Amino acid sequence: METINWKNAILAGLIGTVLFDLTGLLILGTWWDIPTVLGAKTGLGLAYGVAGHYTNGVLLAVLFAGIAPSLWGPKWFRPLLFVVAETIALVWLFMLPLLGAGVAGIDASPVMPLITLVRHLVYALPLIVLVQYDLKFALK
Repeated sequence: METINWKNAILAGLIGTVLFDLTGLLILGTWWDIPTVLGAKTGLGLAYGVAGHYTNGVLLAVLFAGIAPSLWGPKWFRPLLFVVAETIALVWLFMLPLLGAGVAGIDASPVMPLITLVRHLVYALPLIVLVQYDLKFALK
């Protein structure tokens, strides 16, 4: 039976979220854009936004660690598959419309779908390196 390596999953989530934010800084020229929006929309401020954003990053990494053996493809591909599915289902079809940006954020910017996808693919890099599992189990 497989178990989650909690330390590695949490570390991957934190590093992935930092990389996500750095990619946003490089592309958009703003730091902590997501935490700022979260804090403003909830009325709880930037500290809450940062905590929520990084907690979400850790929870997604833990979720990935739990389901990784069940995903299709080689080990390096599974985190990419996971973040693409998560980006489409949770970001493009839920979060961005909820924030008034339309499906995939297209109402905010025609390049928003590409930006969100690139940021999430960069988030996946530590998942590839740090979240290990037994491939023999995964291929059963």
